[in-house]
Amino acid sequence: MTQAKPVVTYRELTAADHAAVIELGNRVHGENYLTEESLADYVERGEKDGVNLNWLAFVGDQLAGIRLTFAPGKWDIDSWCTPAAWPVPKEQMCYFKCAAVAEISRGLGIGRGLLDRSIAAAQTLGCKAGLAHIWMQSPNNSAYSYFTRCGGEMIQEHPGRWYELSIHGGYHCPVCDGVCHCTAGEMVLRFDR
Repeated sequence: MTQAKPVVTYRELTAADHAAVIELGNRVHGENYLTEESLADYVERGEKDGVNLNWLAFVGDQLAGIRLTFAPGKWDIDSWCTPAAWPVPKEQMCYFKCAAVAEISRGLGIGRGLLDRSIAAAQTLGCKAGLAHIWMQSPNNSAYSYFTRCGGEMIQEHPGRWYELSIHGGYHCPVCDGVCHCTAGEMVLRFDR
C-alpha cells in the first residue's frame, strides 16, 4: 500500500512567521543567511501597494518552504547585475531574493508552488520578469537546475557574490565552510512563457 502524498498549503508570510523563516533559511543556506534585521528589510521590500510577494509553504503545521521576493522598484541594481542584458526594463522586474525548502519536504513541488505564487503577485504590479542570483555551488547544483527547469535564463556568472557578506556580515557558507567564494548565476525568468 502506497502512502498518500502529504498535503501542501500555501499562504503569504506574516510577522508571526519570522522566527520559523529565519530558522529554515539558515538551515538551508548557512548560518546568518537570514537575521531578524535582514528579514524585516526583505519583508518590507516584498510588499507594495497592498501586494505581498513573500510566500510560505506548510506540510501540516510545519514550515516546509519559503520564497522571498522583492517588488519592482524596491531592490537595488548593484555591480552583480547586468541590466543591459535584461529582456525588460527594471521597472517591470521583481527580484527573487531567497528560496528554501526543508530537506524532508523536497520532491513535493513546493519550490515551484512558491515561485508561481510570487510570480502571480508580481504580475499584479506590472512585472514581466524576475531576476535572481542563483547559488551555483548549491548541493548537486540543485538551485541552478531548479531555476533552469522553471524557465530561467543565464545572463552572467558572478564569482564571489557572497564574499563580502561572509567577511563583514557574519554569513557562514555551508559549502565553503565559512568565508564564501561561491559564484552567483545572474538569471532572468520571463513571465510570458
